[in-house]
Amino acid sequence: MNAAVDKFEVPGAGQWSLDRSHYPGGTTSICKWLMIDSFDIGMRRVFKELGVPADTLQVAFVNGFMYTRLRPLISADKPPKKLPPLPILKLATRLHPEFRKRNRTAARVIRERPWLAVLARWEREIRPQLHEENQSFANVAVAELDARALADHVAALLAHCRRTFELHFWLHGYDLGPIAYYLVEASGCGIAPVDAVKALEGASPSTSIPRLKLQELRGLLNAGGSGRPTSLQEVAAVSPQASMLLDAYLAERGQHLVTGYDLDSYTLAELPTVVLASILDSVDHEPTDGAATGAALVARVSPERRAAFEQCLSDARAVMDLRDDNGPNTIERPIGLLRRALLEAGKAHVASGRVQQREHLFELAHDEVVDFIAEGRGPTAAELSNRATFRQRQAELDPPAILGQLETPPPLEVLPPALRRGVQGVQMVLTQMGMDGVDASSDPLVGIGVGSTSYRGPVRRVATSEEAISTMEPGDVLVVRATSPAFNAVLTIAGAVITTSGGPLSHAAVLARELGIPAIIGARGALDLPNGAEVEVDPVSGRVRLID
Repeated sequence: MNAAVDKFEVPGAGQWSLDRSHYPGGTTSICKWLMIDSFDIGMRRVFKELGVPADTLQVAFVNGFMYTRLRPLISADKPPKKLPPLPILKLATRLHPEFRKRNRTAARVIRERPWLAVLARWEREIRPQLHEENQSFANVAVAELDARALADHVAALLAHCRRTFELHFWLHGYDLGPIAYYLVEASGCGIAPVDAVKALEGASPSTSIPRLKLQELRGLLNAGGSGRPTSLQEVAAVSPQASMLLDAYLAERGQHLVTGYDLDSYTLAELPTVVLASILDSVDHEPTDGAATGAALVARVSPERRAAFEQCLSDARAVMDLRDDNGPNTIERPIGLLRRALLEAGKAHVASGRVQQREHLFELAHDEVVDFIAEGRGPTAAELSNRATFRQRQAELDPPAILGQLETPPPLEVLPPALRRGVQGVQMVLTQMGMDGVDASSDPLVGIGVGSTSYRGPVRRVATSEEAISTMEPGDVLVVRATSPAFNAVLTIAGAVITTSGGPLSHAAVLARELGIPAIIGARGALDLPNGAEVEVDPVSGRVRLID
């Protein structure tokens, strides 16, 4: 492998941390452009609006791997230096104009709770508009378009994705923000974050609604008494109502990416066997509602802090559905629709010899793809094939966790109270999402338990969502480094979930709570469990037990 591939150069000043939660490696050029062009802008906007004492969260790709850096508010492009004495730092955070502005904003945010207004806009305006825009693209019969019309369709989708990506990151400030404030308040009241998070269960109907629709469809199949269908066509043939429900489900969910966030990930419509398994073999768990847990937590809080705690808890529960419904509308469906259009364009170019495989259109840059589709101008078939090979080689590299010089954040005590609370919230979210690199337990088979009921089943250890789709059987205990929404397609047939990383706010923990799936999060030695071995997942103790 040549030096250009395996050398990881620092992308800029400061400390850059590897993030494989969304793009595990070998990222396509178009998705790199979307992330770099929108992530920085969306985060800068929300940091300013919420009074976060940092400029933005930067993103860069090195050899196809995503790295992020919390860009300082002051002297961001200079090499990191040793922090000055604490009295000078304390004075600077109160006198520097930028810090004074952020402090005033942070204090106002705590008083006014602007996420409630954003949540109302999401429900009344933003989500309906996104649904309408996404559906208008989905309604286009791409197979009937000529080259010019298809190129115009792709150009419109690229512009749409650019807008929705920026919206995605801006919105995250208004869902994770109040959750962070709630966990900080809970911690100040003597309630451990892992216990506080349990009060958020059942607050995300967008997570459970798709499963309920599949359960309704399965009920029709069972009532029909016509035997076990072996295809979606047989499902639709059971009754007009079953056909209608299946069509509605695929119309709503079919173009969502389900094995990743990149163009080379599959959509649900491309995986009919997964849809069939989700209908026939989903494991029914009983989800819980955290409202009762929240009431019990409120009773533990001292009277003088109770009103503030209740308000924080109410806000956190209110935004949970926004947090979980954001990605499907802003990233997973828009990119799924772009994938569909590019694959359709690839068919014609394979026939003409312009590309060797239709998937090679994913190797085009955002400023190459429209002319290539419309007029065939751009890289040769050989060059696109080489790009695909090169990207695959990148995906197989072992990237370093940190690039650049370590940046030491100022201690919390030097910050004014409003800024301090905001920084505590950021640190809390990073910790509870399992992004701080701290192991929860010295025991390799102990982690954070989700649920109240133990489960026994065979281990199914996987590295990717594609591997899970091809190997999992109903009732298996899914064992994986971490899950992302890419695993949603198979989690409904899992009996339990074990991850080796993550925290109470990680994707695996949130989805397990909403679907009622027993889970152990952060059991760092779980990937050493042999495939097929029977284990007991005990979420109450947070322990995985290997059954002899």
